[in-house]
Amino acid sequence: MATDRLNNILSHLKPSGTSGLSAINWSYIATLRILTADEPQTSTQKNPDDVVITLALRTPLTKAVKGSFKDTELDYLIYALLKEVLAQSKIDPSVIEDVCLGNVNDGKAAYLVRAAALAAGIPHTAGASSVNRFCSSGLKAVQDIANQIRLGAIEVGVAVGAELMSAPSGDRIPKPFHAEVMRHQEAADCMQPMGQTSENVGADFHISRAEQDAYAAESFRRAEAAQKAGWFDEEIVPVTTQVKDPKTGAVKTVTVTRDEGVRYGTTKESLAKIRPAFPQFGDRSTGGNSSQVTDGAAAVLLMRRSKAIELNQPILAKFCGATVAGVPPRVMGIGPTAAIPKLLAQFGLRKEEVELYEINEAFASMAVYCLRNLGLEHEKVNPRGGAIALGHPLGATGARQICTILSEARRTKKRVLVTSMCIGTGQGMAGLFVNEQV
Repeated sequence: MATDRLNNILSHLKPSGTSGLSAINWSYIATLRILTADEPQTSTQKNPDDVVITLALRTPLTKAVKGSFKDTELDYLIYALLKEVLAQSKIDPSVIEDVCLGNVNDGKAAYLVRAAALAAGIPHTAGASSVNRFCSSGLKAVQDIANQIRLGAIEVGVAVGAELMSAPSGDRIPKPFHAEVMRHQEAADCMQPMGQTSENVGADFHISRAEQDAYAAESFRRAEAAQKAGWFDEEIVPVTTQVKDPKTGAVKTVTVTRDEGVRYGTTKESLAKIRPAFPQFGDRSTGGNSSQVTDGAAAVLLMRRSKAIELNQPILAKFCGATVAGVPPRVMGIGPTAAIPKLLAQFGLRKEEVELYEINEAFASMAVYCLRNLGLEHEKVNPRGGAIALGHPLGATGARQICTILSEARRTKKRVLVTSMCIGTGQGMAGLFVNEQV
Protein backbone atom coordinates (compact mmCIF):
# COMPACT_ATOMS: atom_id res chain seq x y z
CA MET A 1 0.00 0.00 0.00
CA ALA A 2 1.14 3.54 -0.77
CA THR A 3 0.35 4.62 2.78
CA ASP A 4 2.59 1.93 4.26
CA ARG A 5 5.44 2.92 1.99
CA LEU A 6 4.89 6.58 2.81
CA ASN A 7 5.02 5.93 6.54
CA ASN A 8 8.22 3.95 6.11
CA ILE A 9 9.85 6.83 4.23
CA LEU A 10 8.64 9.45 6.69
CA SER A 11 10.04 7.52 9.63
CA HIS A 12 13.46 8.63 8.41
CA LEU A 13 12.40 12.29 8.57
CA LYS A 14 11.56 12.34 12.26
CA PRO A 15 13.67 14.57 14.52
CA SER A 16 16.03 13.03 17.04
CA GLY A 17 17.11 14.56 20.33
CA THR A 18 16.33 18.13 21.34
CA SER A 19 17.94 19.74 18.34
CA GLY A 20 14.95 18.92 16.12
CA LEU A 21 15.32 18.53 12.38
CA SER A 22 18.89 19.62 11.82
CA ALA A 23 18.67 18.74 8.13
CA ILE A 24 16.02 17.45 5.73
CA ASN A 25 17.20 14.56 3.55
CA TRP A 26 15.36 15.38 0.36
CA SER A 27 16.56 12.12 -1.21
CA TYR A 28 13.76 10.43 0.71
CA ILE A 29 11.25 12.58 -1.16
CA ALA A 30 12.79 11.49 -4.45
CA THR A 31 12.66 7.87 -3.27
CA LEU A 32 8.97 8.21 -2.54
CA ARG A 33 8.34 9.44 -6.08
CA ILE A 34 10.02 6.28 -7.41
CA LEU A 35 8.06 4.01 -5.07
CA THR A 36 4.74 5.55 -6.10
CA ALA A 37 5.51 5.88 -9.81
CA ASP A 38 2.85 3.29 -10.62
CA GLU A 39 0.17 5.38 -8.92
CA PRO A 40 -1.47 8.47 -10.49
CA GLN A 41 -0.18 11.80 -9.20
CA THR A 42 -3.36 13.82 -9.01
CA SER A 43 -2.37 17.08 -7.32
CA THR A 44 -2.57 19.05 -10.58
CA GLN A 45 -5.25 16.96 -12.27
CA LYS A 46 -8.93 17.89 -12.19
CA ASN A 47 -11.90 15.69 -11.42
CA PRO A 48 -15.49 16.36 -10.36
CA ASP A 49 -14.87 15.29 -6.75
CA ASP A 50 -12.02 17.73 -6.11
CA VAL A 51 -12.36 20.16 -3.21
CA VAL A 52 -12.03 23.65 -4.65
CA ILE A 53 -11.89 27.18 -3.28
CA THR A 54 -14.26 29.63 -4.94
CA LEU A 55 -13.72 32.65 -2.69
CA ALA A 56 -11.14 33.73 -0.11
CA LEU A 57 -11.54 37.00 1.78
CA ARG A 58 -10.12 38.59 4.89
CA THR A 59 -10.55 41.63 7.06
CA PRO A 60 -7.74 44.14 7.50
CA LEU A 61 -5.30 43.16 10.24
CA THR A 62 -5.30 45.76 13.00
CA LYS A 63 -3.11 46.39 16.02
CA ALA A 64 -4.38 44.67 19.15
CA VAL A 65 -5.42 46.81 22.13
CA LYS A 66 -4.89 50.14 20.36
CA GLY A 67 -6.01 49.45 16.78
CA SER A 68 -9.28 49.86 14.91
CA PHE A 69 -10.81 46.55 16.10
CA LYS A 70 -9.94 47.02 19.78
CA ASP A 71 -13.61 47.65 20.67
CA THR A 72 -15.09 45.19 18.17
CA GLU A 73 -16.64 41.91 19.28
CA LEU A 74 -15.49 38.66 17.69
CA ASP A 75 -18.99 37.65 16.64
CA TYR A 76 -19.42 40.95 14.78
CA LEU A 77 -16.15 40.48 12.91
CA ILE A 78 -17.21 36.99 11.81
CA TYR A 79 -20.71 38.26 10.93
CA ALA A 80 -19.34 41.10 8.78
CA LEU A 81 -17.04 38.70 6.95
CA LEU A 82 -19.73 36.08 6.31
CA LYS A 83 -22.10 38.72 4.96
CA GLU A 84 -19.43 39.69 2.46
CA VAL A 85 -18.90 36.04 1.50
CA LEU A 86 -22.59 35.80 0.62
CA ALA A 87 -22.59 39.14 -1.17
CA GLN A 88 -19.52 38.47 -3.31
CA SER A 89 -20.27 34.83 -4.11
CA LYS A 90 -23.96 35.53 -4.83
CA ILE A 91 -24.77 31.95 -3.89
CA ASP A 92 -28.05 30.93 -2.33
CA PRO A 93 -27.24 30.78 1.41
CA SER A 94 -29.23 27.56 1.70
CA VAL A 95 -26.55 25.62 -0.21
CA ILE A 96 -24.06 26.20 2.63
CA GLU A 97 -24.14 23.13 4.84
CA ASP A 98 -21.53 23.89 7.49
CA VAL A 99 -19.38 26.70 8.87
CA CYS A 100 -16.21 25.91 10.82
CA LEU A 101 -14.35 28.53 12.86
CA GLY A 102 -10.68 28.31 13.77
CA ASN A 103 -10.05 30.26 16.99
CA VAL A 104 -7.60 29.97 19.86
CA ASN A 105 -8.46 32.22 22.78
CA ASP A 106 -12.24 32.49 22.97
CA GLY A 107 -13.91 29.68 24.92
CA LYS A 108 -17.28 30.67 23.42
CA ALA A 109 -16.12 30.28 19.82
CA ALA A 110 -18.70 27.63 18.91
CA TYR A 111 -21.54 29.85 20.15
CA LEU A 112 -20.16 32.91 18.37
CA VAL A 113 -19.77 31.33 14.95
CA ARG A 114 -23.24 29.81 15.04
CA ALA A 115 -24.86 33.12 15.98
CA ALA A 116 -22.76 35.11 13.50
CA ALA A 117 -23.62 32.72 10.67
CA LEU A 118 -27.35 32.95 11.38
CA ALA A 119 -27.23 36.74 11.60
CA ALA A 120 -25.28 36.95 8.34
CA GLY A 121 -28.06 35.12 6.50
CA ILE A 122 -26.91 31.51 6.53
CA PRO A 123 -30.04 29.50 7.44
CA HIS A 124 -30.39 27.33 10.51
CA THR A 125 -30.25 24.24 8.27
CA ALA A 126 -26.46 24.71 8.14
CA GLY A 127 -24.26 23.54 10.97
CA ALA A 128 -21.50 25.40 12.80
CA SER A 129 -18.49 24.35 14.85
CA SER A 130 -15.13 25.56 16.10
CA VAL A 131 -11.64 24.03 16.12
CA ASN A 132 -8.44 24.95 17.94
CA ARG A 133 -4.98 23.85 16.92
CA PHE A 134 -3.32 27.06 18.07
CA CYS A 135 -1.69 29.00 15.21
CA SER A 136 -2.89 26.56 12.54
CA SER A 137 -6.56 26.83 13.55
CA GLY A 138 -7.57 28.68 10.37
CA LEU A 139 -5.99 26.00 8.17
CA LYS A 140 -7.46 23.32 10.41
CA ALA A 141 -10.93 24.79 9.79
CA VAL A 142 -10.29 24.61 6.03
CA GLN A 143 -9.16 21.00 6.42
CA ASP A 144 -12.28 20.16 8.46
CA ILE A 145 -14.66 21.52 5.81
CA ALA A 146 -12.64 19.91 2.99
CA ASN A 147 -12.63 16.52 4.68
CA GLN A 148 -16.42 16.63 5.00
CA ILE A 149 -16.70 17.42 1.30
CA ARG A 150 -14.34 14.57 0.38
CA LEU A 151 -16.33 12.13 2.49
CA GLY A 152 -19.60 13.19 0.88
CA ALA A 153 -21.04 14.55 4.11
CA ILE A 154 -21.50 18.03 2.60
CA GLU A 155 -20.97 19.72 -0.76
CA VAL A 156 -20.49 23.35 0.30
CA GLY A 157 -18.97 24.85 3.45
CA VAL A 158 -17.23 27.94 4.79
CA ALA A 159 -14.04 27.88 6.84
CA VAL A 160 -13.35 30.93 8.99
CA GLY A 161 -10.30 31.85 11.03
CA ALA A 162 -10.70 34.70 13.51
CA GLU A 163 -8.94 36.12 16.55
CA LEU A 164 -9.33 39.23 18.67
CA MET A 165 -6.06 39.52 20.52
CA SER A 166 -7.45 42.73 22.05
CA ALA A 167 -9.93 40.69 24.08
CA PRO A 168 -9.29 40.15 27.81
CA SER A 169 -6.99 37.20 28.36
CA GLY A 170 -9.27 35.20 30.67
CA ASP A 171 -7.87 31.65 30.79
CA ARG A 172 -5.50 32.32 27.88
CA ILE A 173 -2.45 31.71 30.07
CA PRO A 174 -2.18 27.95 30.64
CA LYS A 175 -2.19 26.68 34.20
CA PRO A 176 0.56 24.25 35.29
CA PHE A 177 -0.04 20.63 34.40
CA HIS A 178 -0.54 17.90 36.97
CA ALA A 179 2.68 17.00 38.78
CA GLU A 180 2.70 13.53 37.23
CA VAL A 181 2.46 15.02 33.73
CA MET A 182 5.18 17.56 34.49
CA ARG A 183 7.64 14.76 35.26
CA HIS A 184 7.91 14.19 31.51
CA GLN A 185 10.35 16.79 30.20
CA GLU A 186 8.73 17.35 26.81
CA ALA A 187 5.33 17.64 28.48
CA ALA A 188 6.77 20.27 30.81
CA ASP A 189 8.28 22.04 27.80
CA CYS A 190 4.76 22.60 26.46
CA MET A 191 4.46 25.26 29.17
CA GLN A 192 7.34 27.33 27.82
CA PRO A 193 6.30 30.84 26.70
CA MET A 194 6.51 31.41 22.96
CA GLY A 195 9.28 33.97 23.44
CA GLN A 196 11.37 31.38 25.22
CA THR A 197 10.91 28.90 22.37
CA SER A 198 12.07 31.57 19.94
CA GLU A 199 15.21 32.18 21.96
CA ASN A 200 15.76 28.41 22.09
CA VAL A 201 15.65 28.24 18.29
CA GLY A 202 18.06 31.15 17.97
CA ALA A 203 20.52 29.67 20.46
CA ASP A 204 20.27 26.01 19.43
CA PHE A 205 20.68 26.71 15.72
CA HIS A 206 23.04 29.69 15.95
CA ILE A 207 20.74 32.29 14.39
CA SER A 208 22.10 35.69 15.35
CA ARG A 209 20.22 38.84 16.28
CA ALA A 210 21.62 40.49 13.14
CA GLU A 211 20.27 37.70 10.91
CA GLN A 212 16.86 37.99 12.53
CA ASP A 213 16.75 41.77 12.16
CA ALA A 214 17.79 41.51 8.50
CA TYR A 215 15.02 38.98 7.86
CA ALA A 216 12.44 41.17 9.62
CA ALA A 217 13.49 44.27 7.68
CA GLU A 218 12.92 42.39 4.43
CA SER A 219 9.46 41.32 5.60
CA PHE A 220 8.57 44.96 6.27
CA ARG A 221 10.04 46.04 2.92
CA ARG A 222 7.98 43.49 1.02
CA ALA A 223 4.77 44.32 2.89
CA GLU A 224 5.31 48.04 2.32
CA ALA A 225 5.81 47.50 -1.40
CA ALA A 226 2.73 45.27 -1.63
CA GLN A 227 0.54 47.68 0.30
CA LYS A 228 1.66 50.68 -1.75
CA ALA A 229 1.00 48.74 -4.97
CA GLY A 230 -2.50 47.80 -3.80
CA TRP A 231 -1.84 44.07 -4.00
CA PHE A 232 -3.71 43.37 -0.75
CA ASP A 233 -6.83 45.23 -1.85
CA GLU A 234 -8.56 42.34 -3.62
CA GLU A 235 -8.26 40.04 -0.61
CA ILE A 236 -9.38 42.60 1.99
CA VAL A 237 -13.00 43.29 2.94
CA PRO A 238 -13.53 46.78 4.43
CA VAL A 239 -15.17 46.54 7.86
CA THR A 240 -17.27 49.32 9.39
CA THR A 241 -17.11 49.31 13.17
CA GLN A 242 -16.95 51.61 16.19
CA VAL A 243 -13.90 52.80 18.09
CA LYS A 244 -14.01 54.31 21.58
CA ASP A 245 -11.55 57.02 22.60
CA PRO A 246 -9.98 55.75 25.86
CA LYS A 247 -9.50 59.29 27.16
CA THR A 248 -12.81 60.97 26.35
CA GLY A 249 -15.08 57.95 25.97
CA ALA A 250 -16.31 59.33 22.66
CA VAL A 251 -17.37 56.68 20.15
CA LYS A 252 -16.91 57.15 16.43
CA THR A 253 -17.77 54.99 13.45
CA VAL A 254 -14.87 54.04 11.19
CA THR A 255 -14.43 51.92 8.09
CA VAL A 256 -11.22 49.90 8.26
CA THR A 257 -9.72 49.23 4.84
CA ARG A 258 -6.03 48.39 5.25
CA ASP A 259 -3.57 46.53 7.44
CA GLU A 260 -2.23 48.65 10.29
CA GLY A 261 1.01 46.89 11.18
CA VAL A 262 3.16 47.72 8.15
CA ARG A 263 5.83 50.17 9.31
CA TYR A 264 7.19 52.02 6.31
CA GLY A 265 10.90 52.63 6.10
CA THR A 266 11.89 49.89 8.55
CA THR A 267 15.53 48.87 8.20
CA LYS A 268 17.78 46.36 9.90
CA GLU A 269 19.58 49.32 11.45
CA SER A 270 16.40 50.69 13.01
CA LEU A 271 15.43 47.22 14.22
CA ALA A 272 18.86 46.79 15.83
CA LYS A 273 18.01 49.61 18.24
CA ILE A 274 15.05 47.72 19.77
CA ARG A 275 15.73 46.06 23.10
CA PRO A 276 15.20 42.31 23.56
CA ALA A 277 11.60 41.34 24.29
CA PHE A 278 12.46 38.31 26.42
CA PRO A 279 15.69 39.18 28.28
CA GLN A 280 15.08 36.44 30.85
CA PHE A 281 15.50 33.89 28.04
CA GLY A 282 17.92 35.53 25.59
CA ASP A 283 18.73 38.64 23.61
CA ARG A 284 17.89 37.75 20.01
CA SER A 285 14.10 38.18 19.75
CA THR A 286 12.52 41.65 19.89
CA GLY A 287 9.23 43.36 19.22
CA GLY A 288 10.64 44.26 15.82
CA ASN A 289 11.63 40.79 14.62
CA SER A 290 8.65 38.91 16.08
CA SER A 291 5.07 38.66 14.80
CA GLN A 292 2.76 41.48 15.81
CA VAL A 293 -0.15 40.99 18.21
CA THR A 294 -3.11 41.55 15.95
CA ASP A 295 -6.88 41.37 15.46
CA GLY A 296 -8.40 39.99 12.26
CA ALA A 297 -10.39 37.31 10.44
CA ALA A 298 -10.42 35.44 7.13
CA ALA A 299 -12.91 33.18 5.35
CA VAL A 300 -12.58 30.52 2.65
CA LEU A 301 -15.56 29.19 0.67
CA LEU A 302 -15.06 25.56 -0.35
CA MET A 303 -17.14 23.15 -2.39
CA ARG A 304 -17.00 20.08 -4.57
CA ARG A 305 -15.78 20.93 -8.07
CA SER A 306 -18.94 19.57 -9.67
CA LYS A 307 -21.04 21.72 -7.35
CA ALA A 308 -18.98 24.82 -8.14
CA ILE A 309 -19.60 24.25 -11.84
CA GLU A 310 -23.31 23.69 -11.20
CA LEU A 311 -23.50 26.95 -9.21
CA ASN A 312 -21.43 28.83 -11.80
CA GLN A 313 -18.83 29.75 -9.19
CA PRO A 314 -15.33 30.85 -10.20
CA ILE A 315 -12.74 28.27 -9.16
CA LEU A 316 -9.70 29.96 -7.62
CA ALA A 317 -7.79 26.87 -6.59
CA LYS A 318 -7.91 23.20 -5.80
CA PHE A 319 -7.26 22.34 -2.16
CA CYS A 320 -5.23 19.15 -2.33
CA GLY A 321 -4.90 18.59 1.41
CA ALA A 322 -3.04 19.42 4.60
CA THR A 323 -0.99 17.55 7.14
CA VAL A 324 0.41 18.02 10.63
CA ALA A 325 3.71 16.90 12.14
CA GLY A 326 5.30 17.14 15.57
CA VAL A 327 8.64 18.55 16.77
CA PRO A 328 10.18 19.06 20.23
CA PRO A 329 7.98 21.57 22.12
CA ARG A 330 10.95 23.67 23.29
CA VAL A 331 11.73 24.56 19.65
CA MET A 332 8.16 24.61 18.38
CA GLY A 333 9.08 27.21 15.74
CA ILE A 334 10.78 24.62 13.54
CA GLY A 335 7.41 22.90 12.93
CA PRO A 336 7.24 23.74 9.20
CA THR A 337 10.48 21.83 8.62
CA ALA A 338 8.62 18.66 9.61
CA ALA A 339 5.23 19.47 8.07
CA ILE A 340 6.32 20.67 4.63
CA PRO A 341 8.45 17.61 3.69
CA LYS A 342 5.70 15.32 4.98
CA LEU A 343 3.11 17.14 2.86
CA LEU A 344 5.23 17.06 -0.28
CA ALA A 345 5.98 13.38 0.25
CA GLN A 346 2.29 12.60 0.49
CA PHE A 347 1.70 14.20 -2.90
CA GLY A 348 4.89 13.04 -4.59
CA LEU A 349 6.23 16.55 -5.08
CA ARG A 350 9.73 18.00 -4.90
CA LYS A 351 10.30 21.28 -3.10
CA GLU A 352 11.45 22.81 -6.40
CA GLU A 353 8.00 22.17 -7.89
CA VAL A 354 6.37 24.49 -5.37
CA GLU A 355 6.28 27.98 -6.84
CA LEU A 356 5.05 29.98 -3.84
CA TYR A 357 5.23 29.42 -0.09
CA GLU A 358 3.53 31.24 2.78
CA ILE A 359 5.35 30.34 6.01
CA ASN A 360 4.05 32.12 9.07
CA GLU A 361 6.63 34.40 10.63
CA ALA A 362 5.91 33.74 14.28
CA PHE A 363 9.47 34.88 14.97
CA ALA A 364 12.36 35.74 12.69
CA SER A 365 14.36 33.02 14.44
CA MET A 366 12.10 30.26 13.16
CA ALA A 367 11.64 31.87 9.74
CA VAL A 368 15.40 32.04 9.15
CA TYR A 369 15.78 28.46 10.39
CA CYS A 370 12.99 27.13 8.16
CA LEU A 371 14.37 28.73 5.00
CA ARG A 372 17.87 27.52 5.79
CA ASN A 373 16.88 24.01 6.83
CA LEU A 374 14.46 23.38 3.98
CA GLY A 375 16.78 24.96 1.43
CA LEU A 376 14.09 27.29 0.08
CA GLU A 377 14.70 30.31 -2.12
CA HIS A 378 13.64 33.37 -0.13
CA GLU A 379 12.12 34.88 -3.29
CA LYS A 380 9.47 32.15 -3.24
CA VAL A 381 8.56 32.63 0.42
CA ASN A 382 6.21 35.36 1.69
CA PRO A 383 6.66 37.68 -1.31
CA ARG A 384 4.27 40.19 0.28
CA GLY A 385 5.88 39.98 3.70
CA GLY A 386 4.58 37.94 6.60
CA ALA A 387 3.37 38.11 10.18
CA ILE A 388 6.33 40.21 11.34
CA ALA A 389 5.05 43.05 9.14
CA LEU A 390 1.35 42.22 8.86
CA GLY A 391 0.50 40.63 12.20
CA HIS A 392 -0.52 37.24 13.53
CA PRO A 393 -4.13 36.93 14.77
CA LEU A 394 -3.67 33.37 16.00
CA GLY A 395 -6.83 31.64 14.79
CA ALA A 396 -7.01 33.67 11.59
CA THR A 397 -3.50 33.21 10.22
CA GLY A 398 -4.04 29.81 8.57
CA ALA A 399 -6.98 31.18 6.57
CA ARG A 400 -5.34 34.59 6.01
CA GLN A 401 -2.34 32.92 4.37
CA ILE A 402 -4.68 31.28 1.84
CA CYS A 403 -6.21 34.63 0.91
CA THR A 404 -2.77 36.14 0.39
CA ILE A 405 -1.16 33.28 -1.51
CA LEU A 406 -4.13 32.92 -3.89
CA SER A 407 -4.08 36.65 -4.58
CA GLU A 408 -0.33 36.58 -5.23
CA ALA A 409 -0.66 33.45 -7.40
CA ARG A 410 -3.28 35.18 -9.51
CA ARG A 411 -0.99 38.18 -9.98
CA THR A 412 2.12 36.16 -10.82
CA LYS A 413 0.50 33.13 -12.51
CA LYS A 414 2.17 30.69 -10.12
CA ARG A 415 0.48 27.32 -9.85
CA VAL A 416 1.69 25.02 -7.04
CA LEU A 417 1.34 26.65 -3.62
CA VAL A 418 2.12 25.68 -0.02
CA THR A 419 1.14 27.37 3.23
CA SER A 420 2.65 26.40 6.58
CA MET A 421 3.05 27.50 10.17
CA CYS A 422 4.59 26.45 13.45
CA ILE A 423 2.22 25.56 16.28
CA GLY A 424 2.56 25.99 20.02
CA THR A 425 3.45 22.83 22.01
CA GLY A 426 5.67 21.63 19.15
CA GLN A 427 3.82 21.03 15.91
CA GLY A 428 3.77 22.21 12.32
CA MET A 429 1.03 22.18 9.70
CA ALA A 430 1.16 22.63 5.95
CA GLY A 431 -1.41 22.80 3.15
CA LEU A 432 -1.11 22.25 -0.61
CA PHE A 433 -3.07 24.23 -3.20
CA VAL A 434 -3.09 24.36 -7.00
CA ASN A 435 -3.93 27.76 -8.46
CA GLU A 436 -6.53 27.69 -11.25
CA GLN A 437 -6.57 31.46 -11.93
CA VAL A 438 -4.28 31.02 -14.94
